[in-house]
Amino acid sequence: MDAKPQHPHVDKVNTRYLETLLGYNARRAALTIIEVFLQRMAVYDLRIVDFSVLSLIIHNPGITSRQLCASLSILAPNLVQMVNALETRDLIVRQPHPLDGRAMGLHPTPAGLTLMRSAEKTAAQLEVDSTPRLTDAERKTLLQLLKKVYK
Repeated sequence: MDAKPQHPHVDKVNTRYLETLLGYNARRAALTIIEVFLQRMAVYDLRIVDFSVLSLIIHNPGITSRQLCASLSILAPNLVQMVNALETRDLIVRQPHPLDGRAMGLHPTPAGLTLMRSAEKTAAQLEVDSTPRLTDAERKTLLQLLKKVYK
């Protein structure tokens, strides 16, 4: 009589190899922070990309859609809907660009400025709250190292 083949049983998942990969670790860290970000930004009705677009407009009044797309690696058709939604919410306005008659500059409204001041404070705090095992110096070093990967 032939013995039945043994099927391995996993009590504890071995992730040692994955934990040697930068992409795996960066993604796991990002997911940890994104989960908290989504929860805390819900009160502002901002998704991650909305927050990024609005932040760039706040810090770069008059920025064009083309500049936003290049800065955030967003496709133009995807940005149009976001800009329209932010404008509908009275968070931004479009104004003719002073140097390029074909382009529109995007500017924050007073409501947009107020909302983003609060949202950016929330974002800064949630990053600290999401990384409690890091010191301020470690957080700063991690930011510098991550920027070296994509800049």
